[in-house]
Amino acid sequence: MNNKEQNLSDIRNEYKLKILSESDVKENPLDQFQEWLDLAVKSNLYEPTAMTLSTCDSRCRPSSRIVLLKGLDEGLVFFTNYESKKGKLIAENPFAAVLFFWPELERQVRVEGKVVKVSHEESDKYFYSRPKASQIGAIVSPQSKIISSRSDLDSMFEKSLADHENKEVKRPEHWGGYRIIPEYFEFWQGRSGRLHDRIFYQRENNGWIKGRLAP
Repeated sequence: MNNKEQNLSDIRNEYKLKILSESDVKENPLDQFQEWLDLAVKSNLYEPTAMTLSTCDSRCRPSSRIVLLKGLDEGLVFFTNYESKKGKLIAENPFAAVLFFWPELERQVRVEGKVVKVSHEESDKYFYSRPKASQIGAIVSPQSKIISSRSDLDSMFEKSLADHENKEVKRPEHWGGYRIIPEYFEFWQGRSGRLHDRIFYQRENNGWIKGRLAP
């Protein structure tokens, strides 16, 4: 290794911004998540709604990618192509985990739960709120499939854009939303000496139990 290159094992940051105690958090983890999300958005972080979505196939082989949170109610909502790799994996194994990482706030949130499709009405509402270029992209992109070239994809996009110049873009049946119904939350606050705070919530019957995990 070049002496001027930094050894990866030497890279480290100290976390000192906040502490997180059991008395700080709300009784319902969705309310706690909403509070942290609101702060991330108000702090003008880059892509504060970005979350790493991890899914598994029927043989429990994992796959991860970044998606954007687009709704928060009794669950976490995101939208995608149902025929994409993630859509096919969800059809095989309808459970997933997501991770939010907000390094500027020295915070992470983990969520695990069952994944269900949102209603057609919800998918329509979000689809028609998107810019037209994004709507066209959902039509022409065979997401996760092998394509011949970028130029062919661009040509299909331009043709579809021209075809829809003066008409509404119809949401394709293969595109829509999912809702992750949470069964587990973990809130992580960075602390010095790697003794981080970790508060978890586990769904039990019709409520939640919470506790502290060792860092």
